[in-house]
Parts: sequence; C-alpha cells; structure tokens
Amino acid sequence: MDFDTAKKAVDYIFSHPDLFTEDSVSFDFIGGEPCLEMKLIDQISDYIKIKMFKCNHRWFDKYIFGFTTNGLNYNSESVQDYIRKNRKHLSITITLDGTEIKHDINRVYKNSNRGSYKDVVKNIPLWLKQFPDASTKITISSEDIPYIKESVLHVYGLGIHEVHINCVFEDVWKDGDDKLFEMQLIDLADAIIDNGLYKDFACSFFDESIGKPMDIRKNNNWCGAGRMLSIDAAGNFYPCTRFAQYSLREKNARIIGNVDKGIDSNLLRPFLTLNRRMQSKQECFDCDVASGCAWCQGENYDASETGTIYQRATAICKMHKARVRANNYYWNKLYRKLELEGEREEFEMNKKETKDIIC
Repeated sequence: MDFDTAKKAVDYIFSHPDLFTEDSVSFDFIGGEPCLEMKLIDQISDYIKIKMFKCNHRWFDKYIFGFTTNGLNYNSESVQDYIRKNRKHLSITITLDGTEIKHDINRVYKNSNRGSYKDVVKNIPLWLKQFPDASTKITISSEDIPYIKESVLHVYGLGIHEVHINCVFEDVWKDGDDKLFEMQLIDLADAIIDNGLYKDFACSFFDESIGKPMDIRKNNNWCGAGRMLSIDAAGNFYPCTRFAQYSLREKNARIIGNVDKGIDSNLLRPFLTLNRRMQSKQECFDCDVASGCAWCQGENYDASETGTIYQRATAICKMHKARVRANNYYWNKLYRKLELEGEREEFEMNKKETKDIIC
C-alpha cells in the first residue's frame, strides 16, 4: 500500500462518523510481514493521530495500533523506534508456533528449507520485557497434532503466560485426527494440572463456557465480518481480510467498496444480516455441545457450494467435539484436585476477580 491510498482510507473513516460509531478503535496492520514496512506504518500512524487530534475525536486516547509479526525483525531499529514512539497504544503479537520442530514445519525461509525458529526465539525476551502480558497464537492443522502438548508447554517455558490456540477451519482433517487431538489435549491437561501451571498460565483450548447445548436465545453471528473494515493495498474495501482474493482458494473476492467511492451499503448489507440460525443446519442447533463451536465467515464462503455466505462450513465439527471431551476432562480433574487441597473457593474467587477486571 502506498501512503496516498492509506491517507484516503483514513480520511474516509474520519469523514463518516455515522458509519463508525464505536467508542474505541483498533487499527491493525496486516501483511505479509508488517515489520518490513515500518516506515510506512509509522507514517500512517502519525497521520491517524494528527487526524484524531484535529477532529477532537473520541478515539484520540482510545485507540490501538496492532500487528502480528513473525518476529524476525522485531529487534530492528525501525521496529524499536516505532515501539518507543507509540508504546502506550500498541498491541504486538509475535507468532511462535511452539517447539522448534512444530514451528519449522511451516515457517521456513523463502527458497530454503531452513526453519526460522532460532531467529524468532532470540527476540522473545525483548518482546516480553516490553509487553509482559503478551500472548501468542498457535494454529493447529492435521500434521501439527502430535506437537500440541509439548508446544504449549514449551511456550510457557519461554515466559509467555497465555496461549491462544485453535484448529484451522479448512477441511484438512484426516480419519482419526480427532482421537489424536483429544489424546494430546488430555496429556496437556495432565501436565498443566499436575504441575500447578493453571495458577499462572492459560491455554484457550480449556474454557469452561464451551461444550454445552446452544442457548436458543442467542442467535448472533460468531464472526465479525461486516462489522469491521478491511482495506487492501489497492484501496479496495472488504468485510474482512479473509474475503480478499489472496485469502481465497476457490471463490472470487467480495469487494464492498473502495477509498474513492466509499462503502456500498447494498454489498455490505448481506453481512449485517448474518446470524447463527440463517447459516447453520438444524443438527448444529440440536447438538449437545454446540456452545463454543466457531466458524470463519470467509471459509464458509470459500467452501460453499454456490458462493453464498449463508452456508456454514462444518469441517471443524469432529475437532470441536474432541476438544469438548478433553475440556470436560480438564475441568473435572482440576476441580477434584482443588477440592482435595481445599483451594477451590480461592480459585473461583480469583477467577471471578479476573473476569470482573476484564469486563
């Protein structure tokens, strides 16, 4: 993206307050690799800040600049200058996929089989010093399953206290993957509980709110597509970056406008009408463990038979059910331990206080 295109995008956002009514905002810079374009990101960030100041905008002290990086250039002068300049309004995530073996399955240098783990991990201490509450995200597909337990524990060992982890939504799963997945999660649950790691560390695979029947009163869409604005290098608008052509395998991009003409409300409207009932099969509503079963709107569209956004992709179904079984194991074992050690009341009180702070 060139600066003129970015400038037009920012001008459009700030000249249409009726379309952007949120009390706060996150400007995310998505690559490729954002750290390769720090000069441009810095220039755009400065323009946004000046624009907010001149408009006396409610976002002026309620904004975040965010990006996810592969971490290779994190210690570079350009990145560190940007951090010093914007530290109070930054959210930076370094993606570390787990152990060296797990990370290097997919994250290798161009035109080489050399993995990037060793070059990334050396920047983790600096990142955690600057963002001590930072978390990382691990993504799981079929070939990654055997490394789940050791990868989460490895990340904990590096000093990262919160691991967001999820399975890909694409239909990549082989027969038996759900059983292997469940076994890995149970082994991980044993390691976390037996070693008391639950006191200081968190893994998003273990969540008390999932695995229950669906509350029929809740009919909201899982995904935020259509309620965010994604802008590509050419200045095209999308309901989510997942609808840009480079993110799709089978379907054509779903453009909803551009920096010159603005948002086309007729193209956006279908996304604003999305809800759970409209795109889910009845079996999803009747499922005993439906709560917490997620989807990606872009994958729904890409995997659909007709190019509709109203057909929910369910390739992740068996993996969700396996996660629920392991999740039940985790919480049953944890609460039994807490009961025996007389620590349950304190644990639940701390959990409530944490939830109140977040809320």
